[in-house]
Amino acid sequence: MEKTSHISTIGNLLNKSKLAIIGEILLIFSSAFSLFVILKPLAGENVLLKLGIIWCINVLMLLLIWLGNTLRGRQWADFGLTFGRVTSKEGIRVFSRSLLVFVLGISAYILGTFMMSQISGMPESADMSNYTYLNNIFMLILTLCGVYIVSSFGEEVIYRAFLINRFTELGLDSTFGKILAVIFSSIIFGLVHFEWGPTGIVSTAMMGLVMGIFYLKYKNLWILVLAHAYMDTLLLVPLFLQNS
Repeated sequence: MEKTSHISTIGNLLNKSKLAIIGEILLIFSSAFSLFVILKPLAGENVLLKLGIIWCINVLMLLLIWLGNTLRGRQWADFGLTFGRVTSKEGIRVFSRSLLVFVLGISAYILGTFMMSQISGMPESADMSNYTYLNNIFMLILTLCGVYIVSSFGEEVIYRAFLINRFTELGLDSTFGKILAVIFSSIIFGLVHFEWGPTGIVSTAMMGLVMGIFYLKYKNLWILVLAHAYMDTLLLVPLFLQNS
């Protein structure tokens, strides 16, 4: 009973205390950053190990987010994630909307790249040198499977559902506040792609801005997960063809 009481107390704090919410956000991202700092030297120049470390970090963040939700007494549905049966009509609606988000997200990414090339003379594309290992179909399929789970799904949970909802709970629940929440989450999303270089940071932040807007509009994270998966495929397949 005492253990249950402690859990209930933590859950109440996370539901009601802005300080606890800030602490949760800091805990998740500081844990991820610390793990990155500790493990990165172990990978050396091995790009596969580097990728594996990023995936492990995303999994850790997802577990901490799940724990926070559980302590609050909430479900994944609160993030716009449902796992029940879907009617054909709803499936078509989700698919068509995901295509729209995909097109606009890619357009925002390209716009960000163009802006960087015009303003600062940076290279016209993000640094994708870590993906030189994509030189055979097996590695492409393996990478896509991992990316779909950890990036397409994981990043939408972390940088859209979690961050936007938590920022909103900090008092940004007005229309203007939600816009700020989307902007903040997009900036963080761009910064975590620092290994892509300055152009990659700006481009992914612009893409994240579009994804955040549509998260607020549709309240269905699966739409964003699918759109993100299309983007990841569009990114990795040309790299595979280039390296083969």
